[in-house]
Amino acid sequence: MLHLHTRAVGAAAAASAALLIAGLTSSASAKTADVPAAPSAAQTLRADAAPAAVLNAMQRDLGLTRGQAERRLVNEAEAGATAGSLQLKLGSDFAGAWVNGADSATLTVATTDARDVSAIEARGAKAKVVGHTLAQLDAAKARLDRAAAKTNAKDAPVWYVDVRTNTVVIEAVRPAAARSLLSAAGVDASLAQVKTRTERPRTFYDLRGGDAYYINNSGRCSIGFPVTKGTQQGFATAGHCGGVGSSTSGSNRVAQGTFQGSTFPGRDIAWVATNSNWTATPYVNGSSAQVAGSTQAAVGASICRSGSTTGWHCGTIQQHNTSVTYQEGTVSGVTRTTVCAEPGDSGGSYISGSQAQGVTSGGSGDCRSGGETFYQPINPLLQAYGLTLKTTGGGGDNGGGGEQPGGTWAAGTVYKAGDTVTYGGSTYRCLQGHQAITGWEPSNVPALWQRV
Repeated sequence: MLHLHTRAVGAAAAASAALLIAGLTSSASAKTADVPAAPSAAQTLRADAAPAAVLNAMQRDLGLTRGQAERRLVNEAEAGATAGSLQLKLGSDFAGAWVNGADSATLTVATTDARDVSAIEARGAKAKVVGHTLAQLDAAKARLDRAAAKTNAKDAPVWYVDVRTNTVVIEAVRPAAARSLLSAAGVDASLAQVKTRTERPRTFYDLRGGDAYYINNSGRCSIGFPVTKGTQQGFATAGHCGGVGSSTSGSNRVAQGTFQGSTFPGRDIAWVATNSNWTATPYVNGSSAQVAGSTQAAVGASICRSGSTTGWHCGTIQQHNTSVTYQEGTVSGVTRTTVCAEPGDSGGSYISGSQAQGVTSGGSGDCRSGGETFYQPINPLLQAYGLTLKTTGGGGDNGGGGEQPGGTWAAGTVYKAGDTVTYGGSTYRCLQGHQAITGWEPSNVPALWQRV
């Protein structure tokens, strides 16, 4: 059963909120004698809801104290909201944002225009003036994706937008392969850097059997996040675990369900519809980890993974918008992390605090010597198959579909940063990507929506 330790963790979160660097808390949280305070980002994203298993793994893998782990989750929630607001304010000048420090107390926002520095610093963030906008880097990375689809990229298996260095990075087993990919893509050398790597990433699919769920009574993967589609219950997982029509059974070998959708390579997404013996819950792999939403965490934020082989392990988000080439082909749009994983962990859950982030795709190394992993972000997966994440967040169940009274905002819809909706006669712009849930109406959560 769920044991939240709400009182202790909540008190720690409240105390840690006071330790945020000046200006990172939402300006909407100021209160007057007559107007109640709007919820802070940490309150909206339930930064106090991280279970003991996650906090323990953060302490072990990130070298933190318990207090640092709790403060980190609060700071990361507030930093995400501040970065989203500044991205809208800077417009085309925006060049990315990231957090750093043991407790993520420092938010850095990059811009291509020095005139933006004062606006960034006014929000309590550090400003960095760089040469390329995020849009330029994303466009260059997209050209690499298209070029890789027409050539053999196995010797240059990983490439991504690195906002901290303001470049597109290609990691190659043979540097010549990276240069060939850059040439084929027509990407200017000033936008890119080449790094050498020794290991080739692999998927974490295991044919040896074990816990979690089995595919066609043989291969083993890990459940990602429980979901619903209308009244149908099921779970999200990795596409390389099984094709459409493949049957699954639980760790107890009881018949479980069938793959309804699966894409791999290209993306690494899938979902399984389960039979009436299985019930979707807002928990991760039967532990006390609860899922309160799916707001995307920032670069540099802490991230924890649960899988059937190695259990809980934590690290940090290195880059979003990464492409990786496995033996089976290239997968784009994944996130690169410092978390380790091993065979059988594929499909398993990535969570930051109480916010679902994605499902395990693959990586290199292991949990004895260390490694890296790539996860498929959960929001595009939900959107692709019309699924609703099972959560305990917001103000109730996140039943989706249809236009809500008073506007175009709809619970169950996946929104990305920059999307606009109407609600209650006003227009709002999305600050952070997430799946909308009841209780997260735009007027209630300034951490996720800005009135325009």
